[in-house]
Amino acid sequence: MSRIGKAVIEIPEGVKANVSDSRIVISGPKGELDTPIFIGTKVKLEENLISIYLEKGKEVGLSKWGLQRSLIYNSVIGVSEGYSKRLEINGVGYRAQMKGKNLHLSLGFSHDINYEPPEDIKIETPSQTEILVSGIDKQKVGQAAAEIRAFRPPEPYKGKGVKYENEYIFRKEGKKK
Repeated sequence: MSRIGKAVIEIPEGVKANVSDSRIVISGPKGELDTPIFIGTKVKLEENLISIYLEKGKEVGLSKWGLQRSLIYNSVIGVSEGYSKRLEINGVGYRAQMKGKNLHLSLGFSHDINYEPPEDIKIETPSQTEILVSGIDKQKVGQAAAEIRAFRPPEPYKGKGVKYENEYIFRKEGKKK
């Protein structure tokens, strides 16, 4: 049985949840998120607690039980606090800056890269070598950060490229004479 699915989700102040037969809509001070309810699972809302149960006779829900709880919990945290990922740029001449809503990256290519973020994602550049990706949807924040990192992933010899804030880059020694 899923230990994650058994855990009850507490709803913080300022966050509201509405449960219909196939969706749960969670709204808070930062926005509103809509999460589907999987077949075989039931979502019960009691005052400021959300619990996820299995429907009897439907084994399909057992495999999705923990995932259902995690998606709803991520939505609750997203609309109340939000999510963010910080990226660092290492390399001589590598820099990032915002031009309007687009992120302008100079990463050592013959051309500069213009990245247009998704609608719900906010990108900031506190300095030329830092990028802050934030939003209310955990999946979209992670996807946008991964797309930016994919333009120039860190290489193992000098560590140049775009990396996550606390990411460890395994270093190689290089040629020996």
